[in-house]
Amino acid sequence: MTGTGPQDGLQAGLKNRHLSMIAIGGVIGAGLFVGSSTGIATAGPGILLSYALVGTLVVLVMRMLGEMSAANPTSGSFSAHADRALGRWAGFSIGWLYWFFWVVVLAVEATAGATILQGWVPAVPQWGWALIVMTVLTATNLVSVGSYGEFEFWFAGIKVVAIGAFIVVGLLAVLGVLPGVHDDWASFSNLTGHGGFLPHGPGAILTGVLLVVFSFMGSEIATLAAGESEDPQRAVTKSTNSIIWRIGVFYLGSILIVVSLLPWNDPSIKEKGSYVAALDSLGIAHAGQIMNVIVLTSVLSCLNSGLYTASRMAFSLGQRGDAPKAFARTTARGVPMTAIVASVLFGFVAVFFNYKFPDSVFLFLVNSSGAVALFVWLVICFSQLRMRKIIQAEAPEKLVVKMWLYPYLTWATAGLIVFVLGYMLTDTEGESSGRTTVLLSLLVAAVVVVVAVVKQKVAGGRADEAVAEPADRVSVG
Repeated sequence: MTGTGPQDGLQAGLKNRHLSMIAIGGVIGAGLFVGSSTGIATAGPGILLSYALVGTLVVLVMRMLGEMSAANPTSGSFSAHADRALGRWAGFSIGWLYWFFWVVVLAVEATAGATILQGWVPAVPQWGWALIVMTVLTATNLVSVGSYGEFEFWFAGIKVVAIGAFIVVGLLAVLGVLPGVHDDWASFSNLTGHGGFLPHGPGAILTGVLLVVFSFMGSEIATLAAGESEDPQRAVTKSTNSIIWRIGVFYLGSILIVVSLLPWNDPSIKEKGSYVAALDSLGIAHAGQIMNVIVLTSVLSCLNSGLYTASRMAFSLGQRGDAPKAFARTTARGVPMTAIVASVLFGFVAVFFNYKFPDSVFLFLVNSSGAVALFVWLVICFSQLRMRKIIQAEAPEKLVVKMWLYPYLTWATAGLIVFVLGYMLTDTEGESSGRTTVLLSLLVAAVVVVVAVVKQKVAGGRADEAVAEPADRVSVG
């Protein structure tokens, strides 16, 4: 199958450089910069094994998704694949859960960005900055998919350059060739010299998994965006094949540098954040503000991509009759305006809840969407098991990307995801504990699945009536 671009009202406005950077930047979320300090404090240098375990999981899941998306590129990605492989109820359910996840993320990221901006310009209230940021990025997405791609190209580019520079400078320091850094501070000996590589025991690896798993969400964005490129199959194949080095370099590489530059139990890691503490240890001036700029870029990138992703999933649901038909309409520029506006409106509502009811309504929204990433990955596994057989029967030439060791590795991946969900149920600490997140996410998922099943039965009943009605008329005549 050659890439001919989208045929569903969307336009092929994303260039190869856009897709390349979206694929790279999609793996790097703000959670890497903000949340890694908690993981390091919990598991010590062993957090590297937590990142490696989740990274391996993501590579396997993205390989499955790449197989299906290369054969059938679509703006609905895994939701459209689940629709065909598992049934309408599955496509409906996982599509709406994914949309819900991203519109909540919009509120979380808008608030994080507003906090940084208010620190720089206190005259504008935090809610004002959140409004400004979301309005600007909404306008960007409404102009054309090309403008989204251009913004994301530069946002992701800054993240990539920043992490690349951090790894190079940090590695020079660890090797003792960076002037002004003492060898006894920065050394690979920090990996084992403060209570060992696993100071809190092997169990901390799994606890670390719970802390880092959600920072990987976004890897699948490239498969949604590929539907609006000139050669979707090539774009999906390229992003799928490159995910191993992307995770290896940006996640494992940068975290390895952090825990080598500083002892894992250095108080500054929790006080300042892992990357700021690492930069400070190198004597780099204004490290905190430098990292604030990088985190803000990551936040804006996540907001930009989150709005794009939510709107394209809503568009796909509208196309399949699982959302209002207006969601599937596009402007002359190929932009699904209604889907974008509906997504951002819910995002604004969530921002309001964050300021008005942060410890009740908004906390519920965050917790009830928290495990959706794992649900998505699980659905991808089961979809691929069925879709491989469908593709082989209908168009085997489209299997340009293949899941390794099918079906055994697919089943093993699904088992690992179920294990992680089960382990989360043992985490009972805090209002956003693993158990709370899983149970509330399962509650929301159950409601969505019930709606999907009822909708399917009602639609089936109407179809039966439509078929029976002409037959009745014939018999009467």
